[in-house]
Amino acid sequence: MEIRMIIAIVRNQVLENLEGRLVDMHVKGMSVTKVKGYGEYANFFNPDWMVTHTRVEIITESAKVEAIVDAIMDTAHTSMSGDGIVAVLPVEKLYRIRTKSEVMPDEI
Repeated sequence: MEIRMIIAIVRNQVLENLEGRLVDMHVKGMSVTKVKGYGEYANFFNPDWMVTHTRVEIITESAKVEAIVDAIMDTAHTSMSGDGIVAVLPVEKLYRIRTKSEVMPDEI
C-alpha cells in the first residue's frame, strides 16, 4: 500500500461543505490554508490579478484517493472559472514527529 498527498485549491465558499463531506467520509486529517493566486481565473479588477482561495491538503493511503478526489470535485464544482484544481502526489516517506517514527500507510 502506498501513501498519497491530495492538494486541492478551491473557492473559499465551499470549505465548510467540503469539511463536512470529508468528516462524513472519515478522513482522519487535513490541513487548510488561505492562499492567493491566479490561474484559469484572474481578478482583472485587482492590480495584481490575485484571487483568494483555500488550499486543502490530505495525506492518505492510495486506496482512498479516488473517493476523496470525487468528493472534493463534487463539492467544489460550480461549472464556473475559478472552481479550483486537485493534484495527487506520491509521498515517499512520512514521519510522526511525536514518536520519531515512520508512519505506515495502514496507520493513516
